[in-house]
Amino acid sequence: MYAQLVETGTKGVKSLEEMSPEERAFQQKIDNEIKIEAKNWMPEAYRQTLIRQISQHAHSEIVGMLPEGNWVTRAPTLKRKLQLMAKIQDEAGHGLYLYSAMETLGADRDEEISKLHAGKAKYSSIFNYPTLNWADMGAVGWLVDGAAIVNQVVLQRTSYGPYSRAMIRICKEESFHQRQGYELLLTLMRKGNQAQKDMVQDAINRLWWPALMMFGPSDEHSPNSAQSLAWKIKRQSNDELRQRFIDQTVPQLELLGCTAPDPELKWNEARGHYDFGAIQWEEFYEVLKGNGPCNAERLATRRNAIEGGAWVREAAVAHARKKQQRVAA
Repeated sequence: MYAQLVETGTKGVKSLEEMSPEERAFQQKIDNEIKIEAKNWMPEAYRQTLIRQISQHAHSEIVGMLPEGNWVTRAPTLKRKLQLMAKIQDEAGHGLYLYSAMETLGADRDEEISKLHAGKAKYSSIFNYPTLNWADMGAVGWLVDGAAIVNQVVLQRTSYGPYSRAMIRICKEESFHQRQGYELLLTLMRKGNQAQKDMVQDAINRLWWPALMMFGPSDEHSPNSAQSLAWKIKRQSNDELRQRFIDQTVPQLELLGCTAPDPELKWNEARGHYDFGAIQWEEFYEVLKGNGPCNAERLATRRNAIEGGAWVREAAVAHARKKQQRVAA
């Protein structure tokens, strides 16, 4: 990938001749598939790129708990309530793994969370959409976590060791979430009444396009993608990952007996892939700017949680200090 990017003169990607000796040795480790560890020398731009990406990923896991938490008290059965609570707990754990991986790069967790609450740090745009009915819990698991899996499976091979290893467990759990969500929708479609089937189709209609936006714009419109590919932080382009998601999701959609809200979606025999319609990127960028349906609500909830739980953290720190003092004495 690196040689191809250099050969095509991709903007921002240095050739080996343009690099310092340290940068050259670093790139050769990357090219030889040797993981970069926290104590290894790395370019500052590599470090900052990872901090930005991992923090955004961690923020997404934490904020992503909120649309689901909205339905815990309204789950239709005890089984569904337990499933949903277990899924939310998993997402919290994913956030903790990722914040810990980010800290190995010298980042401060509290500072990064403060950036999130101030609206200076991003998280996945999908979590700024409301969950309006119970079928949304299935659609979130199937579509949103399904898109996340496609993105994250390749991150198991990312070049930074702590991030790569964190993704192994995360991907296993996300895969379970995806199957759980699909089973929920399948149950509604096969055993539900017409109103419940309509509820499933409505959820898909609202979440289909935002799920496709999760992969981000085409790489030519993403200023950091080329260098991330050269450093093997990323392994595939946004468009390649989006196409893979569509190709594996449409047959599942047909098995459900539902349709996508895209009249241009069809199989292209010559390409060996599904064609699909144009994504409304104006909406995506508006959500990223903070103008989505639930941006303000999501951040307000997170700020309130941090502020409301401050006394618990302070009490825990005070207890730990007293315990240390007793041991020292």
